[in-house]
Amino acid sequence: MNEIRHTDYEIRDTKYESRTLCIRDCGLADYREVLELQLDLWEKRRQGAITDTVLIVEHHPVITLGARQSANKLLVNPEELVKKGIDVVEVRRGGGTTAHNPGQLVFYPILNLQKLGLGVSEYIRELEGIGMELLLQLGVHSTRRRGFPGLWVENNRQSSIVNRQSRKIASIGVRVSKSVTYHGMAINIHNDLGIFDFLVPCGLDGVEMTSILKETGKKHSMNEVKKILAILLRDWLSCEMQIG
Repeated sequence: MNEIRHTDYEIRDTKYESRTLCIRDCGLADYREVLELQLDLWEKRRQGAITDTVLIVEHHPVITLGARQSANKLLVNPEELVKKGIDVVEVRRGGGTTAHNPGQLVFYPILNLQKLGLGVSEYIRELEGIGMELLLQLGVHSTRRRGFPGLWVENNRQSSIVNRQSRKIASIGVRVSKSVTYHGMAINIHNDLGIFDFLVPCGLDGVEMTSILKETGKKHSMNEVKKILAILLRDWLSCEMQIG
């Protein structure tokens, strides 16, 4: 695996000196390389060799197929996607087909849920909560849907789109093994949504994807968005942030 250049931020809980969260900003990186990095970090976290870690990244265009085969629905042959410069990768996370490309914020927490006192369902709700706060700070009100992990945008006065059905703005697909998480959450900031025309998002027919740019007309810098995310991770984990 090629070394992924990254910037580390260290978040330390001031109440519990041993509890530290490391955030790695991996910039724009290949999906397969980041997946390999996740697996390496998962093993180290399982062994207790590293602290809880979150990878933040944008990906080159890629479509991933989840563990739930019935939810993997491509509308174009994989060979055609490769010709268009879109990689196709089968992974062992929950959920079905989804897509990543530049302008989409993706974060992969490598956390020991047992030590955090969280079950899988609670963990997913935590991810949704972080995403909802992030979106709200950037001008978009989002909601949960029972039984469908991720975030949705309904018609509301904050949205520039009216008289439309609810739209999906964030997707979650996680895997938990031996109490340690990997994979994570993707939030559409200002990415090209055309990539979703090649698949049925999460296997849900009729779903329309959206982004902050589409909802508000505003294009935020990814550095700005990443800083907000780092602060939210601090808040949700009751930590004081330090740059390492």
